Amino acid sequence: MNLANPHFAEPRWLWLAVLAPVALFILQRYSAWARRRSLAELAAPEIINRLTASGSPWRRAMKNTLLVMASAGIGLALARPQWGEQAETSQLLGQDVVFLMDCSRSMLATDVTPNRLERAKLAIMEFVQRQAHGRAGLVAFAGQAFLQCPLTFDYSAFQDALTALDDRTIPVLGTDIGRALEEGFHALDKSDRQKILVLLTDGEDLEKGAVRMAETLAKQGVVVFTIGVGTPAGTELHFVNDQGRPDVVHDRKGGVVQSRLDEPTLRAIALATKGSYYPLGPIGEGLAKIRLDLENLSLSSGTSARKLGVDRFHFPVAVVLALLVIESLIGTRR
Repeated sequence: MNLANPHFAEPRWLWLAVLAPVALFILQRYSAWARRRSLAELAAPEIINRLTASGSPWRRAMKNTLLVMASAGIGLALARPQWGEQAETSQLLGQDVVFLMDCSRSMLATDVTPNRLERAKLAIMEFVQRQAHGRAGLVAFAGQAFLQCPLTFDYSAFQDALTALDDRTIPVLGTDIGRALEEGFHALDKSDRQKILVLLTDGEDLEKGAVRMAETLAKQGVVVFTIGVGTPAGTELHFVNDQGRPDVVHDRKGGVVQSRLDEPTLRAIALATKGSYYPLGPIGEGLAKIRLDLENLSLSSGTSARKLGVDRFHFPVAVVLALLVIESLIGTRR
């Protein structure tokens, strides 16, 4: 038998192994005192002595001692004594990926075909179809962020939620990437599974809190991959006005708003979490590169091995059962 590294897996139960015998001993002494007092009130001492002459104080003391020892054994068994070691290898069942989809008005820019938002949605659909394992979740964001699809193996439900996204999904205007990262973290499973976020945006973080939030999430073990949607040269933003005619977006000074891809911000977010940044590209090749990165990450951490102590609680359990059996076989008569 390997007796290496003896310890208790649940040492908080050791208090029971100490307090339970003490409490039981006190109860036994009180019970004996109360019994003698009741008998003293029942008859004269010489009569009591004749009535209890067949009783055996030694046998009763033995029974009480066995019960005290059994109560201590119960505490030891609950504390789960362990000695020896055994290796445990577990296989991770795929990776959970939460996509953060920018739905702000700047994603309607047409510097990629048909526009940034639709190009990103098509790339995500292709990614999920090729991934074929692990759960997928979806967070939509603009000036606010909301969970559109929790982590699920139901890819059809995920694709339905993705298809329904448009620039009116989030009514709050603006682009708050930091809030999107926070909402994505809340959507992740908080177990030991890998925590993967994939951010698809043009990088125009109007609230300027994305990098700070990424640094915070990195301490929680979250890895953020960023995909830049659009081009550094950018283009004018078009929309349909109240008259149903196409128009361009103007700033407060009356100038035409030019939306450009902010690659430095996206690189900084990925770098803070040890992720990667890729431009989406005209046919979604950026997400294809992330899929390869995730496959390599899965190979490097697809199995986890750890050494565990070998439970030996059955030994004190066996002793407790033996003590109780012996106690039940001992009578209190001579």
